[in-house]
Amino acid sequence: MRLDLMTPAADLMTDDGYNRAFSLHGIVMVWFFLIPSIPNTFGNFLIPLMIGARDLAFPRLNLASWYIYLAGGLVTLMVVVLGGVDTGWTFYTPFSSAFANGYVVAAMSAVFVSGISSILTGLNFIVTVHKLRAPGMTWGRLPLFVWSHYATALILVLATPVLAITLVLVALERLFGIGIFDPRLGGDPLLFQNLFWFYSHPAVYIMVLPALGVVSELITSAAHKRVFGYWFIAYSSIAIAVIGFLVWGHHMFVAGQSLYASAIFSFLSIAVAVPSGIKVYNWTVTLYKGDISLDAPFLFAMGFIGLFVIGGLTGLMVAMLAIDVHVHDTYFVVAHFHYIMVGGTVSAFFGALHYWWPKITGRLYNDIWARVAALFVFGGFNLTFFPQFLLGYEGMPRRYHVYAPEFQALHVLSSAGASLLALGYLLPAFYLFRSLRYGKPAGPNPWGATGLEWTTPSPPPQHNFDEPPIVDSGPYAYPLQETKDGA
Repeated sequence: MRLDLMTPAADLMTDDGYNRAFSLHGIVMVWFFLIPSIPNTFGNFLIPLMIGARDLAFPRLNLASWYIYLAGGLVTLMVVVLGGVDTGWTFYTPFSSAFANGYVVAAMSAVFVSGISSILTGLNFIVTVHKLRAPGMTWGRLPLFVWSHYATALILVLATPVLAITLVLVALERLFGIGIFDPRLGGDPLLFQNLFWFYSHPAVYIMVLPALGVVSELITSAAHKRVFGYWFIAYSSIAIAVIGFLVWGHHMFVAGQSLYASAIFSFLSIAVAVPSGIKVYNWTVTLYKGDISLDAPFLFAMGFIGLFVIGGLTGLMVAMLAIDVHVHDTYFVVAHFHYIMVGGTVSAFFGALHYWWPKITGRLYNDIWARVAALFVFGGFNLTFFPQFLLGYEGMPRRYHVYAPEFQALHVLSSAGASLLALGYLLPAFYLFRSLRYGKPAGPNPWGATGLEWTTPSPPPQHNFDEPPIVDSGPYAYPLQETKDGA
């Protein structure tokens, strides 16, 4: 896609081919990577370790959710082989229900199936946190990673069924001509947007809340200090989850909803920035006077904060009615949500991968190459997506691959950045897999971190702990902080 966009003409793809390419990109990235990436990998592994449990509450259900997710992925692969889909990842009606000529129902079925997997994962997390905490592990002693996944699980369980119902309704209209969203059949196209964004805006927080939990762990470990404002960070995760259900209408400022509704959604969308800002402020204070280690996980965490702040501030801009009217459906919006959903989430994913890799595998990796990868990811990402803010502000519409020549220079910069970003994403594949054979033994706690997961061998034994742990302190009792407090 970025190669095709380097020239104003359609040199590489046909119009239909480009539509199918960006639709596939969105469907795979949103539904099969960004949403499940951190919860389904690190959450399943770490939550039992962090709360002192032998496993998740329903291990067989956990395995079933993996097979269900795999089935959804295979259906998506089938859609690609058969010819793809051209609706975008949002499946907007009436295009998806009446005019699209790809494998729409099959693609929606894949998303529907993956949603079942998400619900099962969320249920498992909630029950595990409520019922399997070790003796002494009170709610005030839960690691912030667990708090963030608990908030994510609430969204998964409460919002995902709405998406499932919406996709079923679109399929019924497309297959049987039942008038639900198509105005020619007596339906209401705005109903689809209301239902879709009621799930899909909280889904943004499904993607980023686990990332916020990861960064809380990385920051306090790198600073070797107790996290500042534990309860503020913990409750801000719950606040983001709750307010996230109330902001879907800001996607429809220009769709025809009333001015009063738009004003309310604008206010609520701005309000969600408050708990997000609390996290950034508390991370900053945690780093203040910390004994900071410039290891790769810390660099990925700092990259996350930089990208998250830019994405958050531009989110405030598109939450305002006047600015949104100007930049709606332009590359400005593309850049904004990539800063949050991709820059933030993927940086945190890599931070988590590097931080807990020694615990997962028992091996250390080459930290110099890991720092290089972190710098490539941060630099490549900004070079890719910051020009898109300028493109959007100047009026370049999203989803177009034929454009006016004056936009070409910024598109070339963006494509060059994508190459650098791809290199940053590929580098870890080499040094991490190499570490499996040649890496030094990690030991139980290579970072000198606190938390129950670092009290077990690396990798952890079957059922995580040889003896059930008893918890008598909070998760971030670092010696540096205790000394400064005079304890």
